[in-house]
Amino acid sequence: MAISVSAPAHNCGLTVGVNRSVHRLPVHNVNLIPQPLSFNCNLSSPLYLTPTFSATSVSQRSSAISNCTGIESTVVSGDTANVLDDVQVFDLNGQGVPISDLWKDRKAVVAFARHFGCVLCRKRADYLAAEKDKMDAAGVALVLIGPGSVDQARSFSEQTKFKGEVYADPSYRSYDALRFVSGVTTTFTPGAGLKIIQLYMEGYRQDWKLSFEKDTRTRGGWRQGGIIVAGPGKNKITYIHKDKEAGDDPDINDILSACCVQG
Repeated sequence: MAISVSAPAHNCGLTVGVNRSVHRLPVHNVNLIPQPLSFNCNLSSPLYLTPTFSATSVSQRSSAISNCTGIESTVVSGDTANVLDDVQVFDLNGQGVPISDLWKDRKAVVAFARHFGCVLCRKRADYLAAEKDKMDAAGVALVLIGPGSVDQARSFSEQTKFKGEVYADPSYRSYDALRFVSGVTTTFTPGAGLKIIQLYMEGYRQDWKLSFEKDTRTRGGWRQGGIIVAGPGKNKITYIHKDKEAGDDPDINDILSACCVQG
């Protein structure tokens, strides 16, 4: 591919044209990344530029994307694990539990809901529970945590008949520690809107009473969740997916590979 760039001598503007020519070259285990192109615009005749590329290793690329929102990662900082060690969540009986105790002595898939009334979170609960037999066979627990009260968590559990364990995080501290994204722009997206329409057609419903309770409306409604695979061991988090928008469920096969595939 050749790029033709021409500019008048007075630097008032640029005219860009592209001529395509394809040359197939063998490439082995490299990622081609365009390097920045630089040129002097003070030209009276066309300048032809050919993009150059450099190869980066797969490990470098994986390191680069592991910190991106919505990308699966196997890296969680020690600071994050230490902060989680001080976070307390509450079971359906109102009993407080250090969150890291949920995976201290076992491996667990832990899903974080946007809030307990969320229709997208109800789909997430079913989406994970459908694979619970595989998790059980591998000795892996299935847990769902939501930002809200114990009463809200209990309502969610009763309404969804979720097969796993349900906990409430009224302080939102686990969401802060894991640095899940928050904001209106991550909640009201075209993708989330289409998913909601699809879920309503499938028979799922939002619990508007839970959704409009004050604490959910002012805090949990804008905070996205995610999914982690952790344990056994309080500081061992081997997989994390951070939702980049509402309803951003990862591929279930990625979760099963992280939690239930030996070796």
